[in-house]
Amino acid sequence: MTVAPLRLSSWPTPLDPAPRLSAALGLRPSDLRVKRDDLTDLGGGNKVRKLEHTVAEAVRDGATVLVTSGGVQSNHARMTAAAAARLGLRAVLVLGGAADPARPGNLALEAALGARVVVVPDPADVDGRVAEVVAGLRADGEVPAVLPLGGSSVTGARGYLACAEELDEQAPGARHVVVAVGSGGTMAGLVAGLGAGRVLGVDTGAVADPAERVSALVSALGGSADGLRLRRDQLGDGYGVLTGAAGTALRTAARTEGLLLDPVYTAKALAGLAAAVADGSIRPGEPTVFVHTGGLPGLFGHPLATELAAEVLAPS
Repeated sequence: MTVAPLRLSSWPTPLDPAPRLSAALGLRPSDLRVKRDDLTDLGGGNKVRKLEHTVAEAVRDGATVLVTSGGVQSNHARMTAAAAARLGLRAVLVLGGAADPARPGNLALEAALGARVVVVPDPADVDGRVAEVVAGLRADGEVPAVLPLGGSSVTGARGYLACAEELDEQAPGARHVVVAVGSGGTMAGLVAGLGAGRVLGVDTGAVADPAERVSALVSALGGSADGLRLRRDQLGDGYGVLTGAAGTALRTAARTEGLLLDPVYTAKALAGLAAAVADGSIRPGEPTVFVHTGGLPGLFGHPLATELAAEVLAPS
């Protein structure tokens, strides 16, 4: 039985015009608008829409602690910790990769939120460590609820069915809705709600099989993934590694609109939008929405933050 979602943020999020960015990309000034899911509660970002559904199930089942996993700068992990604090629950975050206290990013916020963080140097070992954590919690009398990577389950993806409904009201004539693709749930909900032909996903390299993941979730939500639009030309050297195009996109958004992107997801998504304009997949005169999925705290855990600081501190 589907559980009613918890309300963890304010809806709808704004849809803002971006005329200078639109012109910089080669579109007409009136073509581009930005869906501001970076302005949600719990620190900002798309994951709160998914958490409203996944945490509702956890609360129904009597959970006392939320357990989730991801990379060391996982936005979903940080927002899970915030949701747990909001609801009086505990949070345990199992994060894979090399953690560096000199690049705190989301890790600093997770500490502020009171989460327990378990760092696993080899990401391949994360699932096994999650199982160990859950067993330990149960032995201690806790009731753990395991939330999926990135919140991208059928339950979590329902949050982006709601976003699709908002966009149908805010921008009913939108021809293209462009979004970063990580674990797949955000794109899946949008495709299920808006149709595959209107949504352009830009793969960021978070998973090896994004098309299969998105298609499976769309089908489970009752939609069709036929004609799925997924660009994979912005991966560069892999997940989390900044490309030249993404660096340019990040600076362009900031300097034309004061719009702050992150180097892992939204900068690559905007680079994908720029590439789509350049190759004619998106043309001037076609109303376009860029879904800003947040993730700014991750910038401060990325090498780019040091590079940007060095730019402004360099002798003139």
